[in-house]
Amino acid sequence: MVSIANLHPQYITDENGERTSVVLPLPEFLALVEDIGDLAIVAERREEPTISHEALLKELRRDGLV
Repeated sequence: MVSIANLHPQYITDENGERTSVVLPLPEFLALVEDIGDLAIVAERREEPTISHEALLKELRRDGLV
């Protein structure tokens, strides 16, 4: 799990000192965007049938990929 502190956020505040925006270093931002994309793919594919590891290896060997 990602800790907010590990993202090294900087906050933009309004005149009352209330946080209104967050600024993240580019590497942390890009990692978050990649994670969101990965999660979207997982969500889209969650209803797909699964196969066992052994069946996957058999299929890969049959196709000459391993």
